Amino acid sequence: MSTDAVVRPTPERLPLRERKKLRTRQALVETALDLFTRRGFDGVTLDELCDAVDVSKRTFFRTFASKEDVAMAPTQDLWAAFLDDLETRELDERPVLQLVEDALLAALASMTADSWTREVRLSLQLATETPSMDAHGRAFCDRTTRTALAILHRRLAIDDPKDLRPRLTLDVLVAAFHCALDVWAASSKAGSRTALATHFREAVAALPSSLTLTVAPRPT
Repeated sequence: MSTDAVVRPTPERLPLRERKKLRTRQALVETALDLFTRRGFDGVTLDELCDAVDVSKRTFFRTFASKEDVAMAPTQDLWAAFLDDLETRELDERPVLQLVEDALLAALASMTADSWTREVRLSLQLATETPSMDAHGRAFCDRTTRTALAILHRRLAIDDPKDLRPRLTLDVLVAAFHCALDVWAASSKAGSRTALATHFREAVAALPSSLTLTVAPRPT
């Protein structure tokens, strides 16, 4: 299976100004997740978060649109990388499901920050406790799916807007990833990106048999 990832500049190769922006962004994410986890999402004001990182609210809003955005940055970064990869990935004759699976695996491999997996776990736990984060996540997922769908229609020359296959392909991909994420997050061990990728591959592999699963009542 090909996983031709998009080549992106490493932080070390970025201009100094961009490196500073990335460091500020990462500090906001790490500090926000730590504060939200200890005191609750609603127990930390935006002013308190900015003070803890020693940045202005203006700087915050140049980086994130809301507290929900900074709290969900780890998974949102993953899906942003997925869209980037899907936009530039070399196309061949493989099934579209394999194409989008490879794009998401490449995006996952690009999440190289040592703290990423910890941040994802904290973000997921907060989302289960915070209705506004849950709603924000659903809206983000919908926007991401629509953007990915537009990319597929354009790059694969799918001209019929009523063709349901690309949307269904993306929907099952997202469902498989959420299943994998649930299994990975529930593990008592500190899961790695590799473990998450393995769970995701297993979930995708289970999709064909899930569509042919037949009713077999338990004997009484």
